[in-house]
Amino acid sequence: MWSHGWRDEVFSNLDRAWDLIIIGGGITGAGILGEAVRHGKSALLVEAQDFSSGTSSRSTKLVHGGLRYLRQGHFLLTRKSVRERERLMREGAGLIDNLGFSLAAFPGDQMPKWMYGMGLVMYDALAGKWAHEAQTREEIIERVPPLGSSKVTGGYRYFDAQTDDSRLVIRVLREAVRQGGVAINYAKASSLLRDAGGKVHGIVVTDTSPEGRGRTAEVKAKVVINATGAWADDLRRELGQDKRLRRIRGSHLTFAQDRVPIHEAVSMLHPRDQRAVFAVPWEGVTIVGTTDVDHGDLDKEPAISGDETTYILEAVQKAFPGLEITDKDVISTWSGVRPVIDTGKSDPSKESREHAIWREDGLLTITGGKLTTFALMARDALAAVEDVLGPLEERSRVLDAAPEDIDWPSAFTDMDKVRVLGRFGEEASAIVATPSEAQKIPGTIVLWSELRQAARHEGVVTLADLLLRRARLGLFLRDGGKEVMGRVREIAQPELGWDDARWEREEAAYHEVISSAYGLPR
Repeated sequence: MWSHGWRDEVFSNLDRAWDLIIIGGGITGAGILGEAVRHGKSALLVEAQDFSSGTSSRSTKLVHGGLRYLRQGHFLLTRKSVRERERLMREGAGLIDNLGFSLAAFPGDQMPKWMYGMGLVMYDALAGKWAHEAQTREEIIERVPPLGSSKVTGGYRYFDAQTDDSRLVIRVLREAVRQGGVAINYAKASSLLRDAGGKVHGIVVTDTSPEGRGRTAEVKAKVVINATGAWADDLRRELGQDKRLRRIRGSHLTFAQDRVPIHEAVSMLHPRDQRAVFAVPWEGVTIVGTTDVDHGDLDKEPAISGDETTYILEAVQKAFPGLEITDKDVISTWSGVRPVIDTGKSDPSKESREHAIWREDGLLTITGGKLTTFALMARDALAAVEDVLGPLEERSRVLDAAPEDIDWPSAFTDMDKVRVLGRFGEEASAIVATPSEAQKIPGTIVLWSELRQAARHEGVVTLADLLLRRARLGLFLRDGGKEVMGRVREIAQPELGWDDARWEREEAAYHEVISSAYGLPR
């Protein structure tokens, strides 16, 4: 699956009759593909760039119920989110995991500490469990020692969850493909096909991969779904529809965990504007974010601005002044563009995170929403076209059950086993099949065998696909992992079938992306 020659095979079979075409290979599109094939539909997903290359690889890595949305009165959204969070943790242990949060209160915060407590009572009630407690200054510092140098007055402890967002997309897609769906990256829906009555009934798809040489195909289906997230208005404008979305950028800074040594997340109000900002331990690093600023051009990779960098560093310095963190401590950055429904509010943070569905001239658009509720969004999208595709059955699993009969390396801890099962599901045995490669890449918790599996079987077209979205070394290591690139090349180049010239082009392009979009502003 997604091995050598798979793109040619997909393109040679595009002229079949499809029930459904999904445009967009982020978590929303992946969820729709998975739900459609579980209901026996013939479904094709096309993604103009790489799977999860947009917002779905650039989040704060939280699968959360949206505690901050309670401040805005979004009770239904929060209720849906906390219940989906619980479901995903049950089905995807090792990929979606429980995460303790210390909600830290400081002098000058506009929201008093008692209001935090009221919000958390509601939050837990919506989740159907009591999982928060008040913390004194001494108690919160005991859990998060770097807060000891700050003016923290205490706070609350509660629980949410976190994930590897891009790996979640890949797992959902691969499970859908295993069940009969078709998904292809670097395949752009370059135009919509319309029947004599003007209704959308297909797309023209263009292969944008280096090997594709721009080949095109016309593909027709009963239903076409626009799940392109922040790009959704671009397709809608082809139908003459007015713009409805506001594109909001959220940026993050990454630090070595020994530089910002926290073992549970910290939530605080930013001193500049009282927005919630998070410091989160993730995969052996600490990430801090996010911002909320209007974003313009989507034709190039989104990147953090100088003001956003300063803004996030201000939050770090408020919470952990004794660490004396500066921009010199930053390992990597990333920025994602969130699509929200534009209601004209002056403050981007006050726009609703609810998803929206529009059916226009035969094109169904679903956009907005949250990573946590992707499976509910998928069902809502398919329910909106049940007059064409038929009604949905009861909900089944979102993620397939993981295997139990794996011969684990003796050095693996229980945590290692759960992590591999969560990220790879039924394919976990391939990750440990060669014990000499089931070893951690220096400075990360990623295994060399994960790199080989991705290069061999996970639809990698560019080096950035491999190192930013499959194995994620570009986020965990300085300079995109330049120090380990020799070993990366030794493993990946033969699997990808690239000659030396191609590898060198890819490596140069990758380092340019790291410099322009995953580093500090030039």
